Amino acid sequence: MLLEIKVRKAAQHNLKKIDVNIPRNRLVIITGPSGSGKSSLAFDTLFAEGQRRYIECLSAYARQFIEQLEKPEVESIEGLSPAISVDQKTITFNPRSTVGTITEIYDLLRLFYARLGTIYCPDCEVPVSSSSQEQILEMIRERLSGQKIQILAPVVRGRKGEYHQLLERFRKKGFLRVRVDGRLHDLEEKISLDRNKKHNIEILVDELKLEEKFFSRFREAVEKSLEISDGGVVVVDERGQESYFSRKLSCPFCGRSFQPLEPRNFSFNSPYGACSHCHGLGYMTVLNEWGEVELTGNLCPVCRGQRLKKESLWVKIDGLNIHQLASLDVDHLLERLEKMDFSGPQREVAERILKEINDRLRVMKQLGLSYLDLNRPGSSLSGGEAQRIRLAAQVGARLRGILYVLDEPTIGLHQRDNGRLIRLLRQLRDAGNSIVVVEHDEQTIRSADYIIDLGPGAGENGGRVVVCGTPADILKSSGSLTACYLRGEKFIPVPASRRRPSGWLKVLGAREHNLKNIDVSFPLGVMTAVTGVSGSGKSTLVYDILYRALQKKFYRAKVQPGKHRAIEGLEQIDKVVSVDQKPIGRTPRSNPATYTGIFTHLRELFAMTPEARRRGYRPGRFSFNVHGGRCEECEGSGVKKIEMHFLPDVYVTCGRCGGRRYNKETLAVTYHGRNIADYLDMTVDEAYEYLKAHPALRRKLELLKQVGLGYLRLGQPATRLSGGEAQRIKLTRELSRRDTGRTLYLLDEPTTGLHFDDVSKLLQVLNRLVEMGNTVIIIEHNLDVIKYCDYVIDLGPEGGEEGGEVVAAGTPEEVARLEKSHTGRYLRQVLYSPEHRMLRG
Repeated sequence: MLLEIKVRKAAQHNLKKIDVNIPRNRLVIITGPSGSGKSSLAFDTLFAEGQRRYIECLSAYARQFIEQLEKPEVESIEGLSPAISVDQKTITFNPRSTVGTITEIYDLLRLFYARLGTIYCPDCEVPVSSSSQEQILEMIRERLSGQKIQILAPVVRGRKGEYHQLLERFRKKGFLRVRVDGRLHDLEEKISLDRNKKHNIEILVDELKLEEKFFSRFREAVEKSLEISDGGVVVVDERGQESYFSRKLSCPFCGRSFQPLEPRNFSFNSPYGACSHCHGLGYMTVLNEWGEVELTGNLCPVCRGQRLKKESLWVKIDGLNIHQLASLDVDHLLERLEKMDFSGPQREVAERILKEINDRLRVMKQLGLSYLDLNRPGSSLSGGEAQRIRLAAQVGARLRGILYVLDEPTIGLHQRDNGRLIRLLRQLRDAGNSIVVVEHDEQTIRSADYIIDLGPGAGENGGRVVVCGTPADILKSSGSLTACYLRGEKFIPVPASRRRPSGWLKVLGAREHNLKNIDVSFPLGVMTAVTGVSGSGKSTLVYDILYRALQKKFYRAKVQPGKHRAIEGLEQIDKVVSVDQKPIGRTPRSNPATYTGIFTHLRELFAMTPEARRRGYRPGRFSFNVHGGRCEECEGSGVKKIEMHFLPDVYVTCGRCGGRRYNKETLAVTYHGRNIADYLDMTVDEAYEYLKAHPALRRKLELLKQVGLGYLRLGQPATRLSGGEAQRIKLTRELSRRDTGRTLYLLDEPTTGLHFDDVSKLLQVLNRLVEMGNTVIIIEHNLDVIKYCDYVIDLGPEGGEEGGEVVAAGTPEEVARLEKSHTGRYLRQVLYSPEHRMLRG
């Protein structure tokens, strides 16, 4: 086997036909400025080709069910393994996804309850036991005496298949009718079943009136049903209501029968386990304005948010049902499982299942996720949490010879927990896997076996290998921006003085989730960092309580703020803005020009040219989204999709417009010798030189340049922007608005995806917002950002139930002096390092 993955002439997106050798079975970090091509190399080249080759090994039948990736622009890749991507974008927001289902721990719990759970009768609340044939006969007589009944033998329950041979066998035995999925058929007719769907098949044994004169016939029919169905009988009364009886399980008091337990009885994604009222969602649903099903905040009145059928929730182990056990956080769940004691044959079964569950729970704890419970919805997780949960699932899978590609796994992780994550990545490596990580965290970069530094700049100025080698090799490089920061030649300075608050915004009695009825004072007119270990309550305080309460006050939003007593000082602000890293648009038609308003001004400018006025063109003519000026062949998208069925869909450049999006009449109108498509294809820096004579356009383009986005193309699809790029575009939109100086800006980990140098640019932009009199509150783990802020609010001391309190509040220097603060301990190291002491004099 090759000892290296050899990539030749990689040209995906902005990569400049680079050659790179990546050592196998090593921890490899790809770093460089934002937009330098890191994701293009790691995800769009290595992962895409690794997955594509693996999928090509499957049959054509299997391939049609799998979403396939396009072949990347690369001449050749040798030594590539099957690849698994663990990034922040692929986590699902399906309302059925939970921490338990993503990590597959819930699947193991379902098996645990199916094999070792004790069934209780929901009506009598007592454990059930098996019934004898005589007891079954007596129960049917008591309930249905005098009624006309059908006696059926359940031979197939919820299984896939066509069952031709089974049906033929019963026909030959003399049976005349069969009920398939609730409908009666003659066994003589041809019964075709979909082999990919689950079916219920019951043989009709007899149909009779339950009277004394027919008792021997009734007894014979029940005996026959129990014999051919392995101990079960279904009885349908004259109203069509059916009852199931079993020789195996029934309530000793009311006689109700129960079917043997299977893992699917505990799945809220299966009709056998899901609550029939809410279909396993736990909440009620409504249709939104687009006709899509949307969850409400109202719990299902039947299952009370527990998602499962009543019968499934009455199966218990150690006094808890599966929902109650999965509601414990990781720490308490580990504790509870360790105390469980089984004897005899049960012990052997329990030991095997519990070993798998405990192993995965310990990995979650190692990744700093011990505050989460298995019922937590996947949609409520941050990008960093979601990625580490998927990483926990991969470690639990114990695969070998895999290429893992990760995207900033340190996001959302406190400095204290970084060491644990690095140890886990090394465990994956030592198990015989190759680990490629796109990362900006200094501790992780220094822990790598091999580093690939891309750059030197971003966009068109990036896409080249600046230097690659061991950390020691990188430190010797003179041309690497990353190396300059690692050597300490460049760094983000500590401000010479801290700004004083102009007022205070006070959240009183905050008690949502794990917050312990705390009072928190946010200073106004300064930059504040809200810090603390993962799960300490930062997002709950800032977003669930403060942001929602302000949305409700200023914009009459229908959102419900988290539990708190009151908020004081609201009269000192007049607007709240959340600047997150969510995409600026969900389709390729959205781009930086449309989002920032540059496109509107540009279209107006083109409509004012002599040629456009002569032709009678209005601004709408220069939009690629509406009829008139766009190319109708591709409807203004520039490409056409060709479905290939067993192969990935192919996108080809539109033959009529050549990918320019507009028809030739629109492209005939020019400004400074360039048409509208030319301007959309320009970078911000290029467009600035052409358009700086126009005040509105100059201001917007200047702002994009100031936040370090001069390399972006104006028409670059929103779907191809990183989270950091999207956030900075949003910041420029805020900066371009008329300012009152009383706005509160909220940011959640704005340094995600940012290189050391980009963090410096971002802080300068945020500083401008504060200098204008506004307030900035940042949830952050990055020490360079925390030391730069005027004020720090540190929550903790731990995550989950052991968090939710204010550990420290004050200037970074005041917090750094507190021993009990985890953040303070690490802050001390960066505040009082030699270069920072020199800087502050």
